[in-house]
Amino acid sequence: MAFHAPNYVKSALFYDYKFQFLFAGEITCEHLDHDTCAYAVASTGKRCVLEKHVKRSGEEEYTCRTSEIEADKIRNWIETDQCVKACGIDRNSFGISSDLLIESRFTEMLCSPQCYDGCPNVVDLFFNLAAGEGVFLPKLCEARRGNTRRGMSEIEGSGLVATDRRRREVHGTSSGKCAILKS
Repeated sequence: MAFHAPNYVKSALFYDYKFQFLFAGEITCEHLDHDTCAYAVASTGKRCVLEKHVKRSGEEEYTCRTSEIEADKIRNWIETDQCVKACGIDRNSFGISSDLLIESRFTEMLCSPQCYDGCPNVVDLFFNLAAGEGVFLPKLCEARRGNTRRGMSEIEGSGLVATDRRRREVHGTSSGKCAILKS
């Protein structure tokens, strides 16, 4: 997939990533606030996860912690606002889950050139989540470009939808949202 954009856009993206490493310092998930936690990667290479706890008073408390999931060749990373927007992800996401892969609007944004070619951290995360569900992300994105129905059949054929249904049964949730916190 080629990234077609004027050189000044490519330069801006390059500098955005360059500054990500120069100014971020040593990232420790437990020191991040809830606005920067989701999709961040600690200096150890482990992914950060946002968790919500409800106190007895009913007050919600957010914490960021280090997961056991490792990013591939990415360290000291706080996801950029550009990638959050381009990939259709939410900074207030709790845990790490493959559930988004069954949403066609999300896969459309994930597979867009702006995200797929310009946001290596997000693509790495969802590449690994898809692989864990038996889906090869490049093939899924290729199918999305050719035919939306074929892309969904790739996901359904992988067992991801069935896995989502099993999660609902096992965890008793109606939404099927189940955080995967360990690899």
